[in-house]
Amino acid sequence: MSDDRRGPAVQVTATAFAALFSVVGLALYGLPLYYDFMVREFGWSRTMVTSGNALSKLLVGPIFGFAAGWIVDRFGPRRLMMAGIVMAGGALIGLGAMSALWMFYLFYFFNALGYVCGGPLPNQVLLSQWFDKTRGKAMGIAYLGIGIGGALVPLLANRLTEQFGWRGSLQALGVLIILIAMPFAYFVREAPVAGGSENAALRESEPPAALRPILMSPAFYLLALGSMCSIAAVGGSNQHLKLFLSLDRGFTQADAAGIISLVLAVSIAGRLLMGWLADRAPRKHVMLLIYLLVAGSIPLLLVAESRATMYLFAVVFGLGLGGEYMIIPLMAGELFGVKVLGRVMGIVLTADGVAEATAPMLVGYLRDRSGSYDIGFTLLVAAALVGAIAIALLPRQRRTAIVREPSTVRPKLASE
Repeated sequence: MSDDRRGPAVQVTATAFAALFSVVGLALYGLPLYYDFMVREFGWSRTMVTSGNALSKLLVGPIFGFAAGWIVDRFGPRRLMMAGIVMAGGALIGLGAMSALWMFYLFYFFNALGYVCGGPLPNQVLLSQWFDKTRGKAMGIAYLGIGIGGALVPLLANRLTEQFGWRGSLQALGVLIILIAMPFAYFVREAPVAGGSENAALRESEPPAALRPILMSPAFYLLALGSMCSIAAVGGSNQHLKLFLSLDRGFTQADAAGIISLVLAVSIAGRLLMGWLADRAPRKHVMLLIYLLVAGSIPLLLVAESRATMYLFAVVFGLGLGGEYMIIPLMAGELFGVKVLGRVMGIVLTADGVAEATAPMLVGYLRDRSGSYDIGFTLLVAAALVGAIAIALLPRQRRTAIVREPSTVRPKLASE
């Protein structure tokens, strides 16, 4: 990478790191830490406290997911990212002040919208625009933000709750999200301009890559199915981990926070490892390894009779979690190219959002009905294995051909 691009590329990586640290690490992984307080204060069931995440993502994903991908491809990720950061932070501030169920759903709607607009989607496209050969490394560094944010938020939430109560703690996290991520997103530079104004004019005159051939490819549906199943397993485990430890296993707030923090701390190493592997090994194999780690870790919750077992779960699950969200855009970019990555990921992340939303609510319902997590966690293991099978069936070729939309003959440049 030339010197004139190295500085902006570092800025791009830092921006993605800060956004993922805040919107995903603090908000997505932080909110489930407050579910047990809501159960105790409002008398809500586990199904109820997980329904906010479920219903909001089911509403936001299909309506806004593909639209967000189209906006990113058409206008760039920066403005969408800024809007998402404000909505994600504002949602936590609102949830900390809620006094009725309708407010719970309203602010969870903005939390889901903030995730779509300011989370993985715009950051994946931003990084893919700047990096090619070292894309896995750059993605791994940026996604460290999720791991570090997720590792810090249990400890931070516990300390803030001791000082200000759970409501004040939630509001403080919301303010932090905006203060940390917004300055980076405001000043970031979007797609690099390479080769001078003539090449820029050529790129603008080129017709966009067509999405239809990709939607007719079996690889697209295998990727979508695989990611949906594994994300369901991850989301179902994450959303219930604090409830499981605190209410079912009797762990103290500090001990539960320590285990959850360990999961996210190990995920930091997992992101670095999987990013490094993705640049050196077939990404299909790396993705399969990640999904098998997730599938192999959840059974440990079914026999979680000791702290040692929970720590083993934290290590294995954390390694899989580290590469889970990062590997999907890398695999999609390899299969379908960067030109349509925003639209492809808009669809895939919408499907993933549906899985991530419904799995925790289903597990909560099964726990409320049976009095045990055994059935729910077994279903999550099955889902993770189905995801691994779908990824194993992906084609070996590096990239499908990209077909462009029909257009008029491009205008000649002055130099031609």
